[in-house]
Amino acid sequence: MAISEQRVILKHVDEPGYDPGIECYVRHGGYETLRKAVGMQPEEICRGVEVSEVRGRGGAGFPAGMKWKFLDRKSGKPIYLICNADESEPGTFKDRQIMHKDPHQLIEGMMVSAFAIQAALAFIYIREEMPQAARILEAAIDEARARGFVGEDILGSGYSCEIVVHRGAAAYICGEETGLIESLEGKRAYPRIKPPYFPAALGLYQCPTIVNNVETLCHVKHVVAIGGEAFARTGSPGNTGTRIWCVSGHVQRPGYYEFECGALTLGEMIHDVCGGVHPGRSLKAVIPGGSSAKILRADERFTGKLKDGTEFDWGLNDIPLDFDSLMACGSMSGSGGIIVMDDRVDMVEALANINAFYSHESCGQCTPCREGSLWMKKITKRMAEGGARTEDTDLLLSIGDQIAGRTICAFGEACAWPTQSFVSKFRDEFLAKASEDSGKRKGLRLV
Repeated sequence: MAISEQRVILKHVDEPGYDPGIECYVRHGGYETLRKAVGMQPEEICRGVEVSEVRGRGGAGFPAGMKWKFLDRKSGKPIYLICNADESEPGTFKDRQIMHKDPHQLIEGMMVSAFAIQAALAFIYIREEMPQAARILEAAIDEARARGFVGEDILGSGYSCEIVVHRGAAAYICGEETGLIESLEGKRAYPRIKPPYFPAALGLYQCPTIVNNVETLCHVKHVVAIGGEAFARTGSPGNTGTRIWCVSGHVQRPGYYEFECGALTLGEMIHDVCGGVHPGRSLKAVIPGGSSAKILRADERFTGKLKDGTEFDWGLNDIPLDFDSLMACGSMSGSGGIIVMDDRVDMVEALANINAFYSHESCGQCTPCREGSLWMKKITKRMAEGGARTEDTDLLLSIGDQIAGRTICAFGEACAWPTQSFVSKFRDEFLAKASEDSGKRKGLRLV
């Protein structure tokens, strides 16, 4: 069955003859939404974003309009807007496509958002591992400033706002908004305790701050273009608009695809859009939202109730691709990174690889995360290399359970969830490692 994409954010990306320059963008109707926005009242735009029910595309899926509503507008302090372009979740590569191929869409989305919240200054926090994207964005901002879309007196509205591109040092923890803010202030990226440090009240320089993802800010442009109520009718209830999904792993056509939320199932994405696994192989498991999302087995059933009370009984292939359905099945849509694994994958080795990443990326502020992520890395590495012990399976679960929910930021969950789900759902493979290596265990230490 052929399933067509509904490209909105990616409408011109990969289109023949389309380039990242401002002339091309303006020819395709670029900055007309900004022109419309500066003729509106900022409060009207904020209400439209709230009505649209557009949710953040960076990982948590928190409603953007609600986040804006929390802004402390009475403090008398300047308000800041930060674009989180620190795309660091393994399996995710959507935001860089926007920045590389349609940077003015992001800039327009940012300026519409900045005007809506009356930001004094806007930042794009981009990881150092994307130097070309940073250069493209800086050139695009210069082009936009020369046309009056950025900077002083934007389009004669009397509103002024600059955009500054700030390159981070490529740390995963900077994807967490308060860690990002600390880094932007020139400090070690230690996430802040919430409360009291909710960015909408105490953010950058202790001023009210909104932090939104690249894809989210692009959606704001389209919300304003068609109106919040019209946007809310796209996608599915509570999961409005389109979503960009990044599919990698053992599929025949990996890549990035855009569909309305809930318009297709996980099975349709894998088998129809991406051509399924390679001939002679079978589907074993899927991580649906980047490497920190809990893994789903290909052969399990998922039952329960959705938020609206609807009961479901789904196989893996039946799960609708939206925020709420994946959460109801015990995982999450996260950053939209779908990682497909076929029957060749050794789950112990796969988890060892993931644990090595999260151990390296822990900022070290919280003891459970700093120590626990390292222990999980060492244990799974030893298991994968032939030194598994009978007690390792339960030990891994115990460590994961003692990290999740016990740290300042969500990195504790990000590093614990893979271990909790891999070991729980593929327990037989972990126990088998211990059985295979029983003759080799003598004298082996944790390290």
